Amino acid sequence: MVFVHGIRLSGGCWTQQIRLSHGRRAATPDLPGHGRRRGEAFSAAGAVDAIVEAIDEVGGHAVVVGHSLGGSIAIATAARNPDRVAAVVASGCTLVPNMWLRGIFRLGHGALSRLPDRGAGISANALRRSLPDEIAKPTIAAGIASEVIPEVMDAAADIDSIDDLGAYPGHVLFLNGGHDAFRLGERRFLAASRDGALQIVPGAGHYVPLTHGETFARAVRAVADRCDTATRNNT
Repeated sequence: MVFVHGIRLSGGCWTQQIRLSHGRRAATPDLPGHGRRRGEAFSAAGAVDAIVEAIDEVGGHAVVVGHSLGGSIAIATAARNPDRVAAVVASGCTLVPNMWLRGIFRLGHGALSRLPDRGAGISANALRRSLPDEIAKPTIAAGIASEVIPEVMDAAADIDSIDDLGAYPGHVLFLNGGHDAFRLGERRFLAASRDGALQIVPGAGHYVPLTHGETFARAVRAVADRCDTATRNNT
């Protein structure tokens, strides 16, 4: 399995999911401009390349699990490399990033940039309050890459998840929090999928992989088990 983080975070946010993966081989890459790759330019193509490299690390064929930005990149990776992606679990990414949404992110970045620490303290405190230490500590230690927001928003204008879903023949599970505003387009995304399913986690918000880890992990394991069954049936 390959786990793909959201904007500003890093592969460190998946610590709990790795523990709950029941020993499956897994990778948690940092996207360009994030984590150990802070300072690198972000692009959609570069992000897809990072996921393909991670898939190769775990054997060349994987379930790709992505949250928020990571979900969009997971879908893009599957569309371009269907032979390497066994299935996709996409969380918190079923909303087309139109100019209004990108504008909101840019406004947030502008506000953070005016702070002496560029918002690092506020972001870290928010993570400590809302997430288990098992997730918050490694995520904070890896750094919160607020500076990458403008580049990600530029790249988001070129990501077309609806077209990408139509190009991918494999299974896609949309796993959204019931209170996540980013689920507003989920029916459109589901309709665009050739083999799609939708699961809602009641009471959860946008960060469902991090706040409802056990529930999220069970859904991911079910998708991985489904892929294992399909592989056995085809051999």
